[in-house]
Amino acid sequence: MKWVENKIEYLLFVFAIFLFVPFLGNVHLFDWDEINFAEASREMLASGNYAIVQIDYMPFWEKPPFFFWLQALSMKVFGVNEFAARFPNALCGAFTVLALFRIGKKLFNVNFGLIWVLAYIGSLLPFFYFKSGIIDPWFNLFIFLSIWHLYLYLNKHPSQLLQIVASSLFLGFAVLTKGPVAILIVGLCYSIYLLFNRFKNVPPLKHLFLYFAVVLSIGGIWFFALLLNGNYGIISEFILYQIRLFNTQDAGHGGPFYYHFIVLLAGCFPASIFAIPYLKKDYTITLLQQSFHYFMLLLFWVVLILFSIVKTKIVHYSSLCYFPLTFFAAISLYKLFYSEKKIFSTTVFLIALIGLSLSLILTAVPFIEILKPFLMAQNIPSDEFGKEAFKTSVNWSGIESVGGVLLCIGIFFFLYYRKRKISKAVLLLFFASLLSTSLAMLLIAPKVEPYSQGAAIEFYKSKRNEECFILPLGFKSYAHLFYAQKKPGLNPPHYSEDWALNGDTNIPVYCVVKINRSKEYENYYPQLEKLYEKNGFTFYKKRN
Repeated sequence: MKWVENKIEYLLFVFAIFLFVPFLGNVHLFDWDEINFAEASREMLASGNYAIVQIDYMPFWEKPPFFFWLQALSMKVFGVNEFAARFPNALCGAFTVLALFRIGKKLFNVNFGLIWVLAYIGSLLPFFYFKSGIIDPWFNLFIFLSIWHLYLYLNKHPSQLLQIVASSLFLGFAVLTKGPVAILIVGLCYSIYLLFNRFKNVPPLKHLFLYFAVVLSIGGIWFFALLLNGNYGIISEFILYQIRLFNTQDAGHGGPFYYHFIVLLAGCFPASIFAIPYLKKDYTITLLQQSFHYFMLLLFWVVLILFSIVKTKIVHYSSLCYFPLTFFAAISLYKLFYSEKKIFSTTVFLIALIGLSLSLILTAVPFIEILKPFLMAQNIPSDEFGKEAFKTSVNWSGIESVGGVLLCIGIFFFLYYRKRKISKAVLLLFFASLLSTSLAMLLIAPKVEPYSQGAAIEFYKSKRNEECFILPLGFKSYAHLFYAQKKPGLNPPHYSEDWALNGDTNIPVYCVVKINRSKEYENYYPQLEKLYEKNGFTFYKKRN
C-alpha cells in the first residue's frame, strides 16, 4: 500500500509541474506587484548585491529578500523574462499540491488528500496565483506548514522536538519572505488557541526558547546582517512601511471592510461555496481531525479579520485563507462522497448563481470590441485615460470564450448529476473550473493586457539598448525599469526626478504620462517634446 501512495505523490508532483509551468511567459508581467518583485530580482543580478533589496538601484525596504533570491536564481537559469519571474511560484504550486495530499492523507486517508488537492487547484484564485510572480504563494505555504507542525506538536506527536523545530523553521522562512506579519498571524492563532483552551497545553520554557531561537536565526538573519552593516535606515523604513499598511491605503488600494469576504467567495469558487457549512466547529469527525479543523478555523478568521481591518486592501492579502477554505470544502465534499449527507439547496443555488455569473463574464469578454460603442455611449469608462485605453485595437477571434463556455457546461452537468451521482457532479464542476481558469489565462489575459499597459511596455522595450532615463510622471510604475532593463551606475548620488527633468543629465530623458494629465505636465515642464500618443499614454523626450 505504501508504494501505491508514494506513486500517487510522484504522479501528483509531476502533474502539478505540467499544470503550472507551461505558458508562464505567455503575457507581460503586470504592474505593480509582479513587475516590482521581478525588477528587484533583476537588479540583484545586475548589481551583484544580493543582501539589500533594491528598486532603481536604491534600497527597497518593503520586503525581505528570500523570494527575490528565488527569482534571481530562476533568472540566472532561464534569463530575465516573464517565465523566470513566475517559475518559482509554479514550483511552489507543485510543493503545495504534495503538502496538501500528504497532510490530508495523514488526517483522514488517501481519498481525502486527493479531494483537498482537487478543491485547491480547481478553484479560481488558488490556481491562478501559482502562475503569477508575486510573493504570497511561498509566504502562505510557509505559514501553513508552520501551523501544521505546531498542530502536531500540541497533539503530542511522538517526535515533539522535531515538530517544534519544523514549525519554527517554516515560520522563520515566512518572516524572511514577507516580514514580521508572519509572526503576528501565527502568534494570534496560537494565542487564541491558548485562550479558548484556558492556557492548557502550554509548551515548556525550553521548547519556547528553542522555537524563538530558530525563528530569529532564520527570519532575523537578514535584519541582523543589515544592523551589523550599519543599514539602520532600511530597517526603520521597513517597520514604518508595515505600520502604514495597517493605518493608511499606502499601496493605493482601499476598500470596504467586507472586501476580502467578497474576494474569497467569488475568487475561491467553487471551493468557497462547499466550505460555508464548515466555517464552524464540526463534531462529527475524530478528535484529532477536530483539532486541526479548529486550527484552520483560527487561521481563516485571524487572516480574514486582520486584513479586513487593515486599510490597504489588495486581493492577495487574504490568499492565506485559501488553505483553510479548501480544507473546509474538502471535508464537505468527502462527506458528500462517502456518507449519506445530502447537498444543501443553498449550496446548489450559490454555485449556479456565482458560477453562471463568472461564466457569463468569461464568455462575454472576447466580444468587447462589439460592445465598445454601446459601453462608450454609456460613458464607460468614465475617465479620459480609460476611454483612450479602451480604444486600443485588439484582435479578438471569439475562441477566447471557450473557457467561459466550458465553465457553463460544467455547472449544468453539476446541476444535472447532483441528485444522481454527486461525486461525478462535483468532479465535472471542479475540472470545468480548472480548465476555464487555465484557458482564460492562456487566451484572455494576453488580449486584456494591451488595454492597460501594452503601449507603455512596448515603448520601454524599445529603449532597452539605449542608455537613458525613463520617468513615468503622475503615476506609480516599475515597468520602465524592468522592460527597459535599466543598468546599474546610471544614477548619480544626487539623482531625483527634478534633477532628471531640469538638470544636465548627459543622456536622453524620456517621460511617460497618462493622457488625462498630459496638458498639466506640458505646462509644468515646457522642455518636454511630445513624441506620440498611444492607447491612453503620451510619450515625451526632454529637449537638450
